[in-house]
Amino acid sequence: MSLSEARAQSEQYQTVLFHVGDDHVATITLNRPDVLNSFNQQMLDEFSAIWRICRGDDNIRAIVLRAAGDRAFSTGVDRKEGRFRHPNPWSEDDPGFFLGAKQNRVWKPLIIAIHGMFAGGAFYWLNESDVAICSTDATFFDPHTTYGMTSALEPASLIRRIPFGEAMRIALFGLDERVSAARALSVGLVTEVVERADLWGRAHELAVRLAQKEPLAVQGTVKATWDSMSMSPAAAREVPLVYPQITNRQTQSAFTPGAARDWELR
Repeated sequence: MSLSEARAQSEQYQTVLFHVGDDHVATITLNRPDVLNSFNQQMLDEFSAIWRICRGDDNIRAIVLRAAGDRAFSTGVDRKEGRFRHPNPWSEDDPGFFLGAKQNRVWKPLIIAIHGMFAGGAFYWLNESDVAICSTDATFFDPHTTYGMTSALEPASLIRRIPFGEAMRIALFGLDERVSAARALSVGLVTEVVERADLWGRAHELAVRLAQKEPLAVQGTVKATWDSMSMSPAAAREVPLVYPQITNRQTQSAFTPGAARDWELR
């Protein structure tokens, strides 16, 4: 699908709302609240198209991912509808190939704003976000083992973000436990907790701050950091040096510092 075709399709999405504002912020809203924003094949396909737009459209400089409804951000895969499963297991695509920003080579910073229940396959979005915030009512859990299923990809990515023991506890205990917003903040699963009424506004505020910065500098920072996670310590010292060498001369020559900015202590 071409970028122009993906843009045209964006007005016909059935499972999400997608909007790009004049402030260069793209907002994606999961919009299946009647099924707790669980994802089906339609949503997977629509996210694949959305990431293509976000990657190719330079008018987009930052992205906010949020969810409609009161009860949940998302509870993962829609267990009633399911998704397409290739009969050959070696040809099957994981949902992350569709849902993950980084697996779709999107280096525009992604801010995820979480409320309510956040479970199972929803971690595909969190695990590939750059900034995660949540509201005080958010709870995090992974029900795989309760349903007799192995939890593999979710904890494998979680251990890059939070301590090993915390990731294992989420993965192993299924529906027996939920992680509170306060606990999520203390272990680094999210970086900020706000009141529910302030969640969407705060996420947008952070995205606007990023969108006002030099785009190539921000995107280079995102890409260098994510790429380094799969490198050895030696490679992570050497390879990321290429990123500022590629962009800094270009971005600094075009950058005009403005007035001193107010800063926020957190």
